Amino acid sequence: MNSRKPVEPLVNDGLAGEPPSKRVLKYVEGRKAKGSPVVGIYCGYAPIELLQAMGIVPAVLCSFSRVPIETAESVLPANLCDLIKSSYGFVMEGTCPFFALADAVVAETTCDGKKKMFELISELRPMHVMDLPQMPDQPEARDNWKQMILRLEKFLEETLGVHATDEQVEASIKWSNRKNRLARKIFEYAAMHPPVISWREIYDISFLALPSTGPEIIPLLEQSIEKLEKRVAEGVYFGKPDSPRVLVTGCPIGGDATKIFNVIEEAGGVVVAPDSCTGIKVFNGEIEENTGDPIGAIAERYLRIPCACMTPNTGRLHALSDMIEKYRPDAVIDFILQACHAYNLESYKIGNHVAEQHGIGFLKVESDYSQGDIGQLKTRIEALFETLR
Repeated sequence: MNSRKPVEPLVNDGLAGEPPSKRVLKYVEGRKAKGSPVVGIYCGYAPIELLQAMGIVPAVLCSFSRVPIETAESVLPANLCDLIKSSYGFVMEGTCPFFALADAVVAETTCDGKKKMFELISELRPMHVMDLPQMPDQPEARDNWKQMILRLEKFLEETLGVHATDEQVEASIKWSNRKNRLARKIFEYAAMHPPVISWREIYDISFLALPSTGPEIIPLLEQSIEKLEKRVAEGVYFGKPDSPRVLVTGCPIGGDATKIFNVIEEAGGVVVAPDSCTGIKVFNGEIEENTGDPIGAIAERYLRIPCACMTPNTGRLHALSDMIEKYRPDAVIDFILQACHAYNLESYKIGNHVAEQHGIGFLKVESDYSQGDIGQLKTRIEALFETLR
């Protein structure tokens, strides 16, 4: 950060100074203490608007630490991606507080490894696995996904004794849209040159806003915008005016995987767009309101999420182009977790698209949750930045 005086933290909810996971944990614990059921989720395809309309608190389950991986590998193959091994290791060790609070778990068929991991933990919590249509352009995809959401609703009604009317679902959609609009407005401060918001703050906002209902999180988002406007007036920014601007795309990034962001900064760059389902991506787009079919509207919006599990995943190329035009990066870094074959194979298309359509730098990075490759990552990223000069 470049400033001659202390800068007020962007996220200050009375728990400033604690990592976002601890702040979210206190939120979930508080809601559960007041009688709200908690449902664990792993993926951005979980329809949180339905959960919230039913009075349920969605809790993103632990999956971003290398610590429990050794335990997981006593059961899972070592050549599985670290996100899956970490998820399972946390459950095996009983060290994920969100899983401990969860009354049920909602899962989805986004990859084969996760599907089989879900089978292993299904005896520990009531679990509902949603069969995600992976060819979203097919005419039946929207109706099939709507049926999956309706089956989830029935599971939650029977398992947790909760219910939501269409009017409550519609209200949840409207609050979610408002929340997402405010989040996107916050992220746009990273599009400034130089950026006025850091990747850490984007990450914090994303982590805090995802499980929160609209009415609870909106004041914090509005206050954040006021603080960002103050930064603009005072000339506060991150990095240097000539720092290489980087858009990071690819696999979900959190916890130990955020090393890629740190390395980019150490190499002299600035992350202006963390594009993944743990960053900006989950807040893009809106759910159509007042359709008379709120579940169908939710289904249609979620099928537009451009995950690499989709085929053909042309939506990701369109979304990437939109983000490049908005955030004006000098380079795109595609972060791939080792053994994540879908994102790894798709990286070829991403690299060609970035070069041919936008003419900016591109680097594909394969890594895991360990710290052993930080030096190599820094060397490669520094070399990328040299080509930009």
